[in-house]
Amino acid sequence: MTISLQNNEFDAAATGSATSADGKRLALLIAQSGLCSRRAASRLITAGRVSVNDQPASHTLHLPDASTICVDGKPLPTPAKLSYYLYHKPVGIDCNIRPEDPASIAAVLRDLPARLYPVGRLDKDSRGLLLLTNDGALTQRLLHPGAQKAKTYWVEVDKPLRADLSARFAAGISWQVGPHRYQAQPCQARPLSTNRFEVILYEGQNRQIRYMCRELGYRVQDLCRVAIGNLALGSLAAGELRPLSAAELALL
Repeated sequence: MTISLQNNEFDAAATGSATSADGKRLALLIAQSGLCSRRAASRLITAGRVSVNDQPASHTLHLPDASTICVDGKPLPTPAKLSYYLYHKPVGIDCNIRPEDPASIAAVLRDLPARLYPVGRLDKDSRGLLLLTNDGALTQRLLHPGAQKAKTYWVEVDKPLRADLSARFAAGISWQVGPHRYQAQPCQARPLSTNRFEVILYEGQNRQIRYMCRELGYRVQDLCRVAIGNLALGSLAAGELRPLSAAELALL
């Protein structure tokens, strides 16, 4: 794995992520300080371990700039500068953050200069573009169901493509997993070669492309995410990562 440690700190005003506490929920502010994850922050609030201006805190607070937030009586650490990395996740790396698991992406995150986390997921058997950041506001925008951010994948399968491949994907493919039936939104697919095609999704159901291919009689041999919106993986090799440029960040 190659890690580039160029300066990757961005002014939040320049990226469109507000640095003030105004209008932000308490758990998000705690997470952005680097103290813990947003989920863990919610547990701290529920446990009564968080105060705002010396008063017990609630989950629904939207805080003004002058607020003093404390956890267990201690002020929050100063938030880290926002950082953004593009990572070519290789096959075999699990996106779940499990520090004790050598196959977890936690081993990659440990080598970075800030406490970052992946935005979204790629399953362990897939590879490709994964965004690593500590920008909670950007993460929310990208993962929100209404975001409609295109994700582009290149897929290699075990046999020649059917003539009706594009039409089948455009119609919306459904599949069965155990007792449950799932339905994909209509999406774009186009052949790249005899047994490779490109597909663009605006959703992200669990192992969706693999199940859709199985429904059409294919077994996936290679699955690579090559773009999120206009942010492209480019020539970055599997296992490598690098900071995003300001121009690339603007694409998100």
